[in-house]
Amino acid sequence: MKVREIACKSALSPSRLPGLDYALNPYRGCAIGCVYCYSPSVLREARPWGRFVDVKRNLPTVLAKELKRSRVGVVGIGTVTDGYQPIEMRYHLTRYCIEQLARYRFPVSIQTKSSLVLRDLDLLHRLEDVEVGVTVTTMDDEMRRRFEPFASPTGRRIETLRALNTNGIRTWAFVGPILPGATDTTMLPLLRAIRDAGTTHVLYDRLRFRPGIWERLEPAATESNLRDTYRQAHDVPDSLEPIERRLAEAGRNLGLRMEPAFPGGW
Repeated sequence: MKVREIACKSALSPSRLPGLDYALNPYRGCAIGCVYCYSPSVLREARPWGRFVDVKRNLPTVLAKELKRSRVGVVGIGTVTDGYQPIEMRYHLTRYCIEQLARYRFPVSIQTKSSLVLRDLDLLHRLEDVEVGVTVTTMDDEMRRRFEPFASPTGRRIETLRALNTNGIRTWAFVGPILPGATDTTMLPLLRAIRDAGTTHVLYDRLRFRPGIWERLEPAATESNLRDTYRQAHDVPDSLEPIERRLAEAGRNLGLRMEPAFPGGW
């Protein structure tokens, strides 16, 4: 893992993601290294994803200056990285940024795969409007290791949802991307675990093959004896619709509020 400290010129960027006005990403790159991640395509990043992290050391200072003059709007933390990836334990950039967001009373939406978010419960309670989304894709830990090699086990993420709910933080689960042979085969246990953790809102999204994703994902699909399935999903995106419909129906039958994350596509 190559870690590099850099200086940033700006902190907030406009976001077109549903429900967000701004995006805030304390790091460039992500050590969690999910093979399906679309961030390299969005960032036009040529370096091997999952093997580098750029640390924006001056980000909290730059953010504070921008917040003073920016219109109040929802700030999404972790749109092209995970703000709570392991290096956050060393640099605390996400925590320092949340301190500034609380100071200037900006609403915050966090998405993560990490239980490290619980470290910042004290700050989350200082925010006037905050929600935390936790990404989960499968209850099959072997499949999870192939597709999300350095992510927390799903069980730990479910417990993170439970702890957030217990502490009065509004939560949602993100089931995405829906992985054939991983999400669909553990669909009911996954949705029940989300519900039993106290989370009632689930966003879901299909697997989307942005440039470079097939090349990163193919080894995991081949190891899982699912290469042909994923190649079909790559060649015929609509072939994944039946799994989406089954997931949505199963969740609603369990009393969950199921919503497509990107109803108009992206």
